[in-house]
Amino acid sequence: MNETLNTLETRRSIRSYRSEQVPEDVLEEILRAGMYAPTGMGMQSPVMVVVQERGMIGKLSALNAAVMGTDSDPFYGAPTVIVVLADKERGTCVEDGSLVMGNLMNAAASLGIGSCWIHRAREVFAGNEGKELMKTWGLDPEKYIGVGHCILGYAAEQGKAKPRKEGYVIRV
Repeated sequence: MNETLNTLETRRSIRSYRSEQVPEDVLEEILRAGMYAPTGMGMQSPVMVVVQERGMIGKLSALNAAVMGTDSDPFYGAPTVIVVLADKERGTCVEDGSLVMGNLMNAAASLGIGSCWIHRAREVFAGNEGKELMKTWGLDPEKYIGVGHCILGYAAEQGKAKPRKEGYVIRV
């Protein structure tokens, strides 16, 4: 099977991570894949904020958990979080950011790094604390919306694929 298609078929969402950090050279390759995701009219509306400092990951985790109404770690102990935000003035901002998320996760899988898309970025960065974080990152909080948190790290446990549903493809 083609290597790319194999990666797409075998990538799983990882929900348990080892503490070992993603090596910088590997992270750069993953980010490069995100930078080359398709975007509406090639406008590149998303931005990726890489977070590896444990205190900031803890803060993001707590904000995300608060949206869910829990105090568990929605980032599953991952040592790297890439926050994907997109310019809300672009009509394709959510789609653009979603394609970045997909490229990040598939590139990670191809390099032996686990990943998972963690939702609630929209709610986190619409709130006052999220807006303040964007300001500290040099971003205009009135310009961007949260699309997703791409967590990365070495898998402590592998995910398993669910069987594909009947009727997934309809040919006309």
